[in-house]
Amino acid sequence: MLTIADHQFSSRLFTGTGKFADHNTMLQAIASSGSQLVTLAMKRIDLTRGHDNLLGPLQSLGVKLLPNTAGARNAKEAIFAAELAYEMLGTKWIKLEIHPDPKYLLPDPIETLIAAQYLCEQGYIVMPYVHADPVLCRRLEEVGCAAVMPLGSPIGSNQGLATETFLRIIIEQATIPVIIDAGIGAPSQACRAMEMGAAAVLVNTAIASSAYPQKMAKCFADAVATGRQAYLAGLGAVNHHADATSPLTAFLTDSSIKVPIPTAHIMRDST
Repeated sequence: MLTIADHQFSSRLFTGTGKFADHNTMLQAIASSGSQLVTLAMKRIDLTRGHDNLLGPLQSLGVKLLPNTAGARNAKEAIFAAELAYEMLGTKWIKLEIHPDPKYLLPDPIETLIAAQYLCEQGYIVMPYVHADPVLCRRLEEVGCAAVMPLGSPIGSNQGLATETFLRIIIEQATIPVIIDAGIGAPSQACRAMEMGAAAVLVNTAIASSAYPQKMAKCFADAVATGRQAYLAGLGAVNHHADATSPLTAFLTDSSIKVPIPTAHIMRDST
């Protein structure tokens, strides 16, 4: 079981709600994924009507909603979105996203740390989306974040674990869950992240943009479970040279062993 704050999850695949062709497809994919935590951008909730045709169906799945602050350009806007989420949804769980750059959507580390420290002091369960920066992740842990969510590659790019070297350092150092977020584009990449020791992965675009989102969601669920089991089983060491699994040549040089040579070979060799 994965524990974050006071909540336990049996599934280590977290999913997003963006980019699906329609709500039914999204709901079927989430159900197929077995995900128990689903992110939802506050900007997607209709604040003018007092209700929303997205929120209700999501809540009916029985998943835990993790509102996010996507669209916030600085700490002030992110804090406002977090407070709005608490007022509307009654939850202090928040995925902190601050990315002022609209082209690459890379997270702002300074504004993220400022907002995270403030929200943690206010009792929020903060899970910040950040670059794969081991130093920043340590600082976010120190201010009280419940988990860190470093990116594998740019949001929605499906480029996979481009930051793998740094993700390994973050996982090695962290004492809070490390959830690989953004860029995972294939089940094999999710499996690799879990084999590395990630606590969970968050996947959205790779499922939503696939030809069959419901099937792809199940593929990711299986990959995450397999990767986790491989991590627990303990992967063998990686060598840069061959290492025989059994002796190959000792018997060839052992003079005490007398092997009769077939007559046919002797006759052919003598001609």
